[in-house]
Amino acid sequence: MSVTGRVRYESTIPYDLPASLDELRGPESGVVEVGAHIDTSPRPFYDLTDADQVWVLYTRVVRDGTIADQRSLLRHDWLLRLWPSLILPVRCRSEWEQAFPILAAQRAT
Repeated sequence: MSVTGRVRYESTIPYDLPASLDELRGPESGVVEVGAHIDTSPRPFYDLTDADQVWVLYTRVVRDGTIADQRSLLRHDWLLRLWPSLILPVRCRSEWEQAFPILAAQRAT
């Protein structure tokens, strides 16, 4: 017996996106704390002076954050700079790049 029409879990994950990248006005310095839907570790804090922590934060917030999280934690200019290096699910990256072609262009450069 063959199985047809199988739906993969990865195809059902919802990704939130802001209406505009201009809404992304997160902090430029300090330490930020995220919710358990983004990071389940006992200390979900990210130091914005540490480039590696910023990269992880941006990856997780793009992938798992709500629009409110994205608005309060991400910065438009930082997202553009980090976008090419973020490791994201294919569909997540595709949805963001379809909504914001500047991200696809950033990745192409």
